[in-house]
Order: sequence, then structure tokens, then C-alpha cells
Amino acid sequence: MQTLAAGSPRRHRGFTLLELLVVMAIVAMVSLGVGFALRDGALAQLERDADRLGAMLESARARSRVTGVPVRWYADAQGFRFEGLTPPELPQAWLDSDTRVAGIPGPTGAADTATLLLGPEPIIGPQEVVLVSTSQTGRSVRLATDGLRPFSVQVPGP
Repeated sequence: MQTLAAGSPRRHRGFTLLELLVVMAIVAMVSLGVGFALRDGALAQLERDADRLGAMLESARARSRVTGVPVRWYADAQGFRFEGLTPPELPQAWLDSDTRVAGIPGPTGAADTATLLLGPEPIIGPQEVVLVSTSQTGRSVRLATDGLRPFSVQVPGP
């Protein structure tokens, strides 16, 4: 059996467990960063706009029930607006300039609108709106309610 005398050079025959764990942690962090960087930005922006719109629709729906005044949501080529709320407290523009409602052309197109009725009755009919990205064709997010539950965001599969 060979022993090392004090002060004699030690031979390394591999990596220590600690060195391997540090390398694995670095690889995991880099992989996580690359995964976030590769996420579809257009779809993430659509989801953000849909989540925000869902919250605003629910807020307007609740205000309509409290005041007894019907509230309508309109989307057009420039953005959207709520009628029936005084003063107009909710935003009227998308977070991303590429966001549009499906079936409504961009600012240079015709003046079509989409409409949702938000109250004042506690039960409204089933309603939905589909948000699309003008820069990424085929990207869409559906925001819908059955009339009882709150508006929810549904992202179609790949």
C-alpha cells in the first residue's frame, strides 16, 4: 500500500463531488436562462393583455351590478372603451401595440367593433373575445365566460 509522505505532491485522478455539483448547478442556471430567453414573446404579451383585460372586465361587471347601470365594452381599431362607467376610470389601450381583437382590422382598416355586455344582471350570457397579434400571424388568446364564472384566459395548444 502506497502512502504519501508529508509535503509530497498529490496526484488528482478525477473531480471531487463538490466540483461536480458546482458545475451541474452552473449548467442548470444557464439552461434555465436559455429557456426563458426562448419563450415566445408575442404569446406572452398576448397573455398579459388578456389577463389585464379579464381583470378590467370583471371590475366593470362588479361596478355595473353595484350601480345598476349597464356597462358595455367596445373594441375597435384604436383600442377599447367601457361605456356606462362614469368617469371613465379604466384604461383604453392595449399594453402592446400589436394586440388586436380578432375580426377587427388595424388602424387603417374599417371601423368595425366588438361588443360585450357586462351587466347589471348577476348572470350574463356566454361571451368571448379573441385577441390576436398583428406581428405574429396565428398567435391568439381566447378570453371567455359562461355567464356565471369570471372571464378566463385560454391559450390554444401548439
